[in-house]
Amino acid sequence: MPLRLPLAALLLALLVLAALPYGLRSAIAQPGPGGPPPAVGVVRAALQPVTQSNEFVGRIEATDRVNLVARVSAFLDRQLFTEGAEVNKGDLLYSLEKPPFEADVQAKAATIAQAQAQLQYAEITLRRAEALLNTPAGQQSNVDSARATQLSDQAQVLQAQANLRTSEINLGYTDIRAPIAGKIGRTAVTIGNVVNPSSGTLATIVSQDPMYVVFPVSYRTALDLRNRYADKGGFDAVVVKVQLPDGRLYGQTGRLNFYNNTISANTDTITLRGTIPNPPLGPRVGNAMVRELTDGEFITVILEGVEPIAALTIPRAAVLSDQAGDYVYVVGAENKVEQRRIQLGQSTPANAVILSGLKEGELVIVDGLQKVRPGQTVVPGPASPPPSVPPSAMQGGGAPSGAAASAAAAPPARSPASRE
Repeated sequence: MPLRLPLAALLLALLVLAALPYGLRSAIAQPGPGGPPPAVGVVRAALQPVTQSNEFVGRIEATDRVNLVARVSAFLDRQLFTEGAEVNKGDLLYSLEKPPFEADVQAKAATIAQAQAQLQYAEITLRRAEALLNTPAGQQSNVDSARATQLSDQAQVLQAQANLRTSEINLGYTDIRAPIAGKIGRTAVTIGNVVNPSSGTLATIVSQDPMYVVFPVSYRTALDLRNRYADKGGFDAVVVKVQLPDGRLYGQTGRLNFYNNTISANTDTITLRGTIPNPPLGPRVGNAMVRELTDGEFITVILEGVEPIAALTIPRAAVLSDQAGDYVYVVGAENKVEQRRIQLGQSTPANAVILSGLKEGELVIVDGLQKVRPGQTVVPGPASPPPSVPPSAMQGGGAPSGAAASAAAAPPARSPASRE
């Protein structure tokens, strides 16, 4: 009996403590004024080189695209390519029925021969009339008539030669060749069908290397980009990188080469375009050539500055957030904790760029954030070194676990300032 009352009282005290608000419990748990101040790990906000970058959603487009169309009416005789293969400029792709066009060429050649014979006779007649003009039998009217006939027959020869040229061109149209080098798609018409200019596209060829990277940018962002890089070389001050749909960063980089002259009235965006290499990934296997980029592919476009800039940087783990925005804890005068509201710029899982709210050299708390509150006295010390961040985490944009590195010791890193 004597032991039951203290046990009941202890249980009652625990229940009362559990019912208290969290803030009050934390205050009770904090050491009293006579307790030692907590130790925290700090780093100094420092300038370090940061590569500026922006991310946008874009699409891969071929630099050249050709829709093959029949230019004469004829039966499709042969198909000489493999669908989906890469073809070279000048390769024979389709062959149409030739005999009717060959016969037409021969007929036009015969017409030329006939016209040339008539012209030859007219020239003889003209020379004879001119010779008789100086004799009593000669008349000027005969000379004029012979000259008119000669000129008319000469025009008939030119007309016949033009008709022959037209027939030869039409005969050449029976061979449909690749006007560009690239990858050809599936055929829309099979052998034995009659094709003509109104039949539509027979097949499409798209060039493969290089490729265009086309992406829309909000006009406000476009102005920011222009102002940022105008005095650094414009298009030459940035490189274009591509993040593939599976999250991998494409191994080639490109350059901007086009800035549209019209803003979309519906989306208030302007189109930018870059060019990026698209070499084959390996040797040709038969007629197939594997390349990384494909016409029409959706990708993430990364505009990255060529030269890094100096920016005030702190470890990303030091940044806290609430409904009012982002903030950090700073060790101020007499080692007292101060809360600072900040504006973030570009960030990586390891580092964050500070646009406003901090000054170079201030001590920012990284370790022990859960133990401090504004106005509290602390014992600052060096922050613990951060764990290494795997490349996948850097590309994905997630924050790593553990403490962040010192801003002064962290290497330059790319990070997206905005994603559209």
